[in-house]
Amino acid sequence: MGDVLHIRGRILAGPDDVRDELWVVGGRITYLRPAAEAVAVDGWALPGLVDAHCHVGLDAHGAVDHDTAEKQALADREAGALLLRDAGSPSDTRWTDERDDLPRIIRAGRHIARTRRYIRNYAHEIEPGDLAAYVRREARRGDGWVKLVGDWIDRDKGDLAPCWPADALAEAIAAAHEEGARVTAHCFAEDSLADLVAAGIDCVEHATGLTDDTVPLFAEHGVAIVPTLVNIATFPRLADSGQAKFPRWSDHLRRLHARRHETVRNAYDAGIAVYAGTDAGGSLPHGMIAAEVEELVTAGLPVEAALSAATWGAREWLGRPGLTEGAPADLVVYETDPRADVRVLAAPRRIVLRGTVVG
Repeated sequence: MGDVLHIRGRILAGPDDVRDELWVVGGRITYLRPAAEAVAVDGWALPGLVDAHCHVGLDAHGAVDHDTAEKQALADREAGALLLRDAGSPSDTRWTDERDDLPRIIRAGRHIARTRRYIRNYAHEIEPGDLAAYVRREARRGDGWVKLVGDWIDRDKGDLAPCWPADALAEAIAAAHEEGARVTAHCFAEDSLADLVAAGIDCVEHATGLTDDTVPLFAEHGVAIVPTLVNIATFPRLADSGQAKFPRWSDHLRRLHARRHETVRNAYDAGIAVYAGTDAGGSLPHGMIAAEVEELVTAGLPVEAALSAATWGAREWLGRPGLTEGAPADLVVYETDPRADVRVLAAPRRIVLRGTVVG
């Protein structure tokens, strides 16, 4: 479990809980001074960052090999992201649980999509009558989450469209809840959101289609969002690539992109919980959590809210401890105060994972 460490300076244990020092003993946090000699680490400490939407074991073409998945997890670790919510992957990454040098992963099993309505080699592709059964299976395979593809391009319509009828969604989400799992859904567009809320969805990924009609629904029902703004930044390129074949789809993506920051700000202002995720592992590289927090600030979130989206609040939402007495010592130390400038998150001074300095 490494040396006894003495973290001193400013310990940002919570948005309103700032302490002067903590110690790491036996891989765990304590605020009680130990008798043993300690190695001093100075700076501003945060809980290990959370990437609440990434995909370890996945690239643009589907499942990757063991070595590639390891490199992905290490890239997240080097960025200070020590807790990952894997929002769908065809790879079995349980082997990472045996590695004390890799971030912890909270898995959502494999994506569940409508037939020929998602990226090839990513998802179980099924029809509505099978949705509840597949959701129940993935709930048992995952770590308390299931991932649906809520909308995708309908090639006959030439635009984004919902993937599931309302009754199938209601049955499937009820099945997940019976299994003790929460459900999240990929959604770019507007039309699937009301049905998902009515069915009892717990979270929506991307949520670029939120409007004045659906924002109050999300707030009323406590549906969280993970905007993945660093991924939404790719919409113009995607739109250009599809302009000739699917002009309606391309124009739709451009509109969603143009109002992305306003959408997130309106959601936050309405009281919707917003968490930080990068969507790394498809077409984006891992290790971008600092850029996503900066994007949340650009969207209009207060700095402490954007930090909480990747630290205190995100850990509480996912049921994992932060810098509390006796918790596993997962923390990141910075040269300066991240509350003064979130860009410091891109330059960790020290990374401590389960009590060992790993970076």
